[in-house]
Amino acid sequence: MTRLRSQQGLGYTLIEMLAVMTIIASMSGMAIPKLHEAIDKAKVARAIGDIRAIQLELMAMEGSKEGLPATLAGVGRGGMLDPWGNPYVYTPFGDTPGVGGKRMDKFIVPLNSTFDLYSMGKDGRTNLALTASASHDDIVRADDGGFIGLGEKF
Repeated sequence: MTRLRSQQGLGYTLIEMLAVMTIIASMSGMAIPKLHEAIDKAKVARAIGDIRAIQLELMAMEGSKEGLPATLAGVGRGGMLDPWGNPYVYTPFGDTPGVGGKRMDKFIVPLNSTFDLYSMGKDGRTNLALTASASHDDIVRADDGGFIGLGEKF
């Protein structure tokens, strides 16, 4: 029997190759969703970090005689995109009465008192009310900077 094996060669059989490919495919099937989940979490973390950095620059300007700029270009962040390729949304309130244009929590209370700053998230859609499904994946600044994170968690 040993003689027959050496005469046939030392290659793998088709069944062995199929078994190995099946194992690799099933392991990939388990790993790929986890990879996508890790990439999504990293993008959310990057957006949170970006919003924190922009917030600090805006708050420094707010404390100075200049006041809040009209756009993010006023702090050198005019063309800045979030991790999903959408521009960050910035709305200064100034002396505007009422709640028009302000993001709202589930009790229809404005999230911030001076300015809103957020990313529209993975889907690139948003709504002023955090209760709307389009706002659940938004990365929002709330409580005047006390909270920065996913809209669905606020």
